[in-house]
Amino acid sequence: MKRITKAVIPAAGLGTRFLPITKAMPKEMLPVVHKPVIHYVVEEAYRSGISDILIITGKGKRAIEDYFDPNTNVHSNRFLSELNDMANSLNIYYVRQKGVRGLGDAIGHAEAFVGNDPFAVLLGDTITRPPCSLELIQLYNKYHQTVIAVEKVPKEMIQKYGIISTSGDTQNEVFIIDDLVEKPAPENAPSDLAILGSYVLTPSIFKYIKETKPDGKGEIQLTDALRSLSKKERVFGHIYNGLRYDIGNILDWLKSNIEFGKADPEMGKEISDFIRDLV
Repeated sequence: MKRITKAVIPAAGLGTRFLPITKAMPKEMLPVVHKPVIHYVVEEAYRSGISDILIITGKGKRAIEDYFDPNTNVHSNRFLSELNDMANSLNIYYVRQKGVRGLGDAIGHAEAFVGNDPFAVLLGDTITRPPCSLELIQLYNKYHQTVIAVEKVPKEMIQKYGIISTSGDTQNEVFIIDDLVEKPAPENAPSDLAILGSYVLTPSIFKYIKETKPDGKGEIQLTDALRSLSKKERVFGHIYNGLRYDIGNILDWLKSNIEFGKADPEMGKEISDFIRDLV
């Protein structure tokens, strides 16, 4: 069995919900207390045993590449030192997605990097605590099949996600996914279990990405490719019970800064006092 050492991080989205901020900076570089979002994502991969990372970028994303260049001149900042240590321990590569063509197309750019190895996928704007990728990698090591993290979402949020259906017991650590649907209307959704954006995939996914037709927006959806894959081989779901911060939307970004700030040893007490006084 091949050990999972590779991760793919799609980070080519335009971040339109953050305009005009993202007119001049990638949404993945939005700060969450001491570090940008992409730092937390790469850190999760690093702490999950990953040694090789491919970041899928696009127009206006050069700041991401610059950020992970080791800085050899400044050592007085603890967070910078930690970043340097992590960057020097990882092999980080970059490839540009040619336009906004969907998550499936972005993952398709990783085929040469992945080769014949299983690999993790982490979205460039999502933070999980504890590391969701580590859970999925441990499950892959046990079951040797594609594993997708899912979570229950309120009915009004269903149409924002890919939704899965299963006849398996969701109380188990994994269960077989019977079908996947990209952003269904709530009344047509097969369940309230949403794909949260963390995966461990086998290289067979690339065949189905190539066969997937673009949707109405001209995008190739990973959910559609996984749906085709699930008809040919087992695809497992796993309910993630940790905390997830979707920094792709402004409210979660603000919440993450508050929660991470409250937990910070340097400023946590002052932030807690401020919130108490404000309320």
